[in-house]
Amino acid sequence: MGILNVTPDSFSDGGQFFSLAAAVEHARNMNEQGADIIDVGGESTRPQGAAPVDSAEELRRVIPVLAQIADALPEVVLSIDTVKADIAREALEAGATIVNDVSGFRLDPRMGEICAGTGAGVVLMHSRGGVSEMGTYAHARYDDVVDDVLVELRERVDAARRAGVAAESIAVDPGIGFAKRSEHSLNMIAALPELAAWGFPIVFGASRKRFLGEIAGIKEAAARTHATVGANVAALERGARVFRVHDVAANRQALDVAWAIIERSRREARVGEGA
Repeated sequence: MGILNVTPDSFSDGGQFFSLAAAVEHARNMNEQGADIIDVGGESTRPQGAAPVDSAEELRRVIPVLAQIADALPEVVLSIDTVKADIAREALEAGATIVNDVSGFRLDPRMGEICAGTGAGVVLMHSRGGVSEMGTYAHARYDDVVDDVLVELRERVDAARRAGVAAESIAVDPGIGFAKRSEHSLNMIAALPELAAWGFPIVFGASRKRFLGEIAGIKEAAARTHATVGANVAALERGARVFRVHDVAANRQALDVAWAIIERSRREARVGEGA
């Protein structure tokens, strides 16, 4: 899942793809590098000073981009990264087939109805607080981060199911870096098998995140490609299956190799059991 932020203020690439032409070209490049899904977002949740965007402005940012990508790259799956039901509805009409809601339907309960009615795929992410604070540590207080996150994320899954979203349309995201300090994110990555046991695909979004910089000693977000690859390979082994990334080529190559090794190990284990 290639990240396409059509915002002026996203944490590592704000303003780079703010024009329509630049956004469509970047989508094309990510597709050529191996992105199966393009995730288009028009509102930042960056850690410092994210400002909520009104619906009119968010629509102005994302709808022309989605429509042009859908026309230029009909084979690419399009996802809309939004917490607003009216944006999701318009995006689905413009060519998106997935709604990636970083609030897990918390901030706009109409999301469930929109997604259920259209049959859209949904990504339900764990987070706390509103758009301006979910990327901060304002709500990073847990009794046990794994237990608390799983309980809260399960509530979002249940809410989506009550709204009529089919189980096979749901993917879950543990919200790495959202209302989570570095130790919290590491604990959630280690505990991914517990989330995988639910049976929903896991979307994993660690790309260029702050905790990677803290571990690797890299201050500049855009320089964290190698750190991102390390986190993604570890997450793949623990059950994650969709990887939301800025740097598609490096992650695609590493994940393809890691997956081939994992599959070979599984085949050999089955042969050994049969023997």
